[in-house]
Amino acid sequence: MKALAVAAAAAALAATYFLWLVPDPAPPPERRAGAARLMGELMSGKHPVGGPFTLADSAGRRVSLADFRGRLVLLYFGFSRCPDVCPTDLVAIAEALRTLGDSAAQVQPVFVTLDPERDTAAMIREYAAAFHPAFVALTGSEAEVRAVATSFKVFYEKVPTQTGGYTIDHAAFTFLLDRDGKFATLAPPGTPASRIAEMLREQLATTPAPAAVGSR
Repeated sequence: MKALAVAAAAAALAATYFLWLVPDPAPPPERRAGAARLMGELMSGKHPVGGPFTLADSAGRRVSLADFRGRLVLLYFGFSRCPDVCPTDLVAIAEALRTLGDSAAQVQPVFVTLDPERDTAAMIREYAAAFHPAFVALTGSEAEVRAVATSFKVFYEKVPTQTGGYTIDHAAFTFLLDRDGKFATLAPPGTPASRIAEMLREQLATTPAPAAVGSR
């Protein structure tokens, strides 16, 4: 059933995948091909999505996915200068958690920056907490972040701006991981809070909370 749900979600994403990247009027063919490859792997159901990882939190501590074992994880990749897509999705995640009431203690929201060059530890801590205080904000080296994003089939790339800086083209999915940190399903960009809350309730009902899981 999970494979069918993932396939259905991925199929719904396929037609509009590129519209959910940070706008770039003329992406080079090789960049479009890279995004299409990752999307194809996600859609196929034949490639693993996600896996164990370790990054640094805003205090510099090394945090592993295994540290959240026993809770569901809502995992989101973005960056603090994201103009609209990231804030919209993070607001929806936060609202969904508030909708769950006491059950939200069984869910760990995690934000991973795709811009470790500019997103300092202090910045991502404040950025994520502004949406919901339960967020854990993670960063790492460029190579570490790339490895984690790629394992979740998340395409992203720096795109130069006319002002001499850069922005980040990125796919914006909200990943739901089960209590063992394994990929369960995903929500496309713009998914309303009500749907995210429904996804969480369904997964919570599937696997009751271990006795040790309670308030954060």
